[in-house]
Amino acid sequence: MTLYSTTCYRPYSSTNPPEKNAEKDFGSGEFTDEVVYLEETGEIISSSKGIRYVEPGLDDHILVGGVKKSFPDPVMVAKIIEIVKRWKWGPEMETQLNRLNFVPKMFHINQALERIEDLDSSLGLFGWAKRQPWYYSFDESYMILFNRLYKSGNFEGIQSLFDEMIEDPCTKSFKSYSSVIQSYTRAGKLELAFCCFKKMHEFGCKTDAQTYNSLITLILNKGLPYKAFEVYEIMEKSGCSLDASTYELMIPHLAKSGRLDAACKLFEEMKGRNYRPSALAFTSLVDSLGKAGRLDATMKIFMEMQGSGFRPSPSTYVSLIESFVKAGKLEMALRLWDEMKLARFRPNYGLYTMIIESHAKSGKLEIALSIFTDMEKAGYLPTPSTYSCLVEMHCARGQVDPAMKLYNSMTSVGLRPGLSTYTSLLTVLANKKLVDVAAKVLLEMKAVGFSVDVNASDVLMIYIKDGSVELALRWLRFMGASGIRTNNFIIRQLFESCMKNGLYEAAKPLLETYSSSAAKVDLILYTSILAHLVRCHDEEKEKHLMSILSATKHKAHSFMCGIFAGPEQRKKPVLAFVREFFQSIDYETEEGAARYFVNVLLNYLVLMGQINRARCVWKVAYENKLFPKAIVFDQHIAWSLDVRNLSVGAALIAVVHTLHRFRKRMLYYGVVPRRIKLVTGATLKIVIAQMLSTVESPFEVSKVVLRSPGDSVMEWFKKPIVQQFLLNEIPSRSDILMHKLNTLFPSSASEIRSTLAPRPISLVK
Repeated sequence: MTLYSTTCYRPYSSTNPPEKNAEKDFGSGEFTDEVVYLEETGEIISSSKGIRYVEPGLDDHILVGGVKKSFPDPVMVAKIIEIVKRWKWGPEMETQLNRLNFVPKMFHINQALERIEDLDSSLGLFGWAKRQPWYYSFDESYMILFNRLYKSGNFEGIQSLFDEMIEDPCTKSFKSYSSVIQSYTRAGKLELAFCCFKKMHEFGCKTDAQTYNSLITLILNKGLPYKAFEVYEIMEKSGCSLDASTYELMIPHLAKSGRLDAACKLFEEMKGRNYRPSALAFTSLVDSLGKAGRLDATMKIFMEMQGSGFRPSPSTYVSLIESFVKAGKLEMALRLWDEMKLARFRPNYGLYTMIIESHAKSGKLEIALSIFTDMEKAGYLPTPSTYSCLVEMHCARGQVDPAMKLYNSMTSVGLRPGLSTYTSLLTVLANKKLVDVAAKVLLEMKAVGFSVDVNASDVLMIYIKDGSVELALRWLRFMGASGIRTNNFIIRQLFESCMKNGLYEAAKPLLETYSSSAAKVDLILYTSILAHLVRCHDEEKEKHLMSILSATKHKAHSFMCGIFAGPEQRKKPVLAFVREFFQSIDYETEEGAARYFVNVLLNYLVLMGQINRARCVWKVAYENKLFPKAIVFDQHIAWSLDVRNLSVGAALIAVVHTLHRFRKRMLYYGVVPRRIKLVTGATLKIVIAQMLSTVESPFEVSKVVLRSPGDSVMEWFKKPIVQQFLLNEIPSRSDILMHKLNTLFPSSASEIRSTLAPRPISLVK
């Protein structure tokens, strides 16, 4: 049997409003409605009085029959949901909510929010509730809305609602703040999460360790460790208790960032709170402390890790061994290496390489080669750096055979040696004078694509410095045949080595190559060739040297040819010709070279008997201040000539020319100094003394000086042979014999001539 009920409502009209009816009903105490229960056929089964009308806000109960009862919570929640679903959101929905027959509580609003799926409707209902006088902040409401906004991906809505919540003076719980931050961190919205966190911190709100952990994790995942440390410091200052997750999160990252003291402090604090450190915490501290060189602390943590029941991983062993290797403690590294193999961990590719290279570089080649053999047996192909390190260390020891064996093994497996390896190998081959092997290696180096000009020149320079000129010439011919070029500096060095060893025939082509390139023969190089000519005693070699001088095409060679030529060819006097040449010299850059040239040239002219030409060269050189401190006039006290920095020939010419100058000064002007000194030094003392002894000079020979009183020198200047000696040239044996005869048998004419004062310079023709 099916029952149907009908509710009879009293009709209302404008003249009979519900308020008045309600007052009437209140006063009469009668029921205004009646419920009739019918069968399917329409027959009445029974009837009873219904619910009496109650005005909203006046009373929060209903009368069921004669019993006064409160509105059931499900009824109130259902009514709220019905209105919200019917009117969605907006002014009409709020109007209907204002007409409710009861006053809801936040409990009812929360239950309604849980069952309303529409986001806008939920927000509209919550916004209406916030404007009611009975509203109070309920953390659950915010959490429901935040979760719904998060699921819909409406992060702008979350931010807006968060701003409202944090300014809500009634909000006391931190669950909602935490849920917002955790929602942002789950979504990877670092900027929004951190912004909400800062606002929460500024308003003095607190949160839990889980929220801190989620924010720190997100910041670390974004690669911003120092920002994560900032959040961690805020967490410490806020008094929030760290949990195990916080310790496990912060210790590895603090250690990795180099804040080892803070990491170790947290590690000890973690153990003090009876949290068991994880393998990650142990491993990170071992790795970071080892890299920082704090090896004692590293080993302490490592031993503690093993005592805690954790088995060190291969990466931990690798990190430890690397730390000890970098610190140079190879014995401890080998102990850990053996311990690692006893633990049945297989050393990796990089660890083999590091151990081999570290022992090789420290000079322990035997251990390095033993581990190198183990590496090959383990199935690892050594890296090019491993091969190169071993080859270079053998080369540094001068061990050619093992170096070449490793080099051949390296190239046979298809590995390409580096530039430093080739350089080391070529150096040791050059030092061992293995020219053919070095040439083979150089060609292989060129074949793999390296530029070999510099390396080939370095090998050539090794032969030159070693004095192996024949090998240097042989290597240079190989370079030319292989199309390898060298620089002008090395060509010049090889040329000078050939000159030094008397290989003049080989030297001339080198000079031609040098002069035909961008480089030019300078005055120093020309002078050095001239110096070889001065020292040469072989006529055949002199011809080669003259040919080499001609090949320089230097202006000094034209000057040399002109100074030996006759006046018809030269077309000017010698002195003018010499002055013209010295005027063409750039004294700012070539002053030292010009001084060197004068010394060698005067040697050559004296040897060739060209005394007058030599005196012209010295005169012009002195005029151009190439030897500014050679002659010193200390008024009437002392006159001196310093020839210590001159060659033998230059010193002889300087003495003759200067004494002639002193003679003119003393006889013309009558100035006689107390003494005259010739500062010769220990080397030139004997030569100059022997020269002056032929004309009976008054100079006394001491250790490094020839000195004489001025009066004695004045009397000596009056002798005819001295005048001839100073004006013309060094006297011959016949002149010396004639002087001795004149001394034994004086001639009046000669004596009279020697006492007469010379004519003034202006009258000399």
